[in-house]
This record gives sequence, C-alpha cells and structure tokens, in this order.
Amino acid sequence: MPDVFSKAKRSELMSRVRGRGNKATELTLASFFRAHGISGWRRHLPLFGTPDFVFRHRRTVVFVDGCFWHGCPTHLTMPSTNREFWMKKLGRNRRRDRLVNRTLREDGWTVIRVWQHELRNLPRLRLKLASLAR
Repeated sequence: MPDVFSKAKRSELMSRVRGRGNKATELTLASFFRAHGISGWRRHLPLFGTPDFVFRHRRTVVFVDGCFWHGCPTHLTMPSTNREFWMKKLGRNRRRDRLVNRTLREDGWTVIRVWQHELRNLPRLRLKLASLAR
C-alpha cells in the first residue's frame, strides 16, 4: 500500500518522533516501577547507549525497545514503501543494540531489554524484572 503522505510530509512527521518520554514505552515502565515499589532508578544517565533506566547500585540498566524501531521478531511489520531503506535502517538499529549490550556487559553492567509489547503483560513483566524488586 503506498504512503498516503508526500515524501516531504512523511519526512516532517518522522522528524517529530523523539527517543525520550514516549508514553507507550518509557513512561509506562516508570509507572510500573512506582506501582511495584521498584526504586533506585534514574533516567538517562550518561552511559554508553543511553539506557532508559539505570540502577547504579545494582549495576543494571534497562532499555525499553519499540517493536518497530528495534525490529521485534514477533511484531515487526516492514513498510511496503522504501523497503530497502527500512531493512538497512532497522538492521543498523539491531547491530547498535548488540554493540551496546556487549559494551555495557564488558563494563560489568547487567543489561535488561524490554520490548514494547511486553508492557501489556504485567505478570510476565514482573517475572522479567524480579531481580530489580529486591
């Protein structure tokens, strides 16, 4: 299906997408932390890869990955237009994520990645983040 917007309009819309403060991901997880008494986190500390949440005393970082931008194997729907561009773009994002994980782990950090769709299954999310609730 072709894009309903002109190339210029699509570019303008995409330029407004921000990497912070996304209600569907980061703010939802922050609310989850508060509701479940998970404390000791800070947001956007200057670490390699700019983790969404940092638990300094536990040497743990948490990233919240959007299903589209990080190439979720379950929910990624590749756009039908400009397919080659998007395949390269999302491939670079996945490679960058692996580099960030490896670098932080080598520096002694525990890395937890939460997919956007995992925020909808609270019992499973509780299990995944159980190590933070100590």
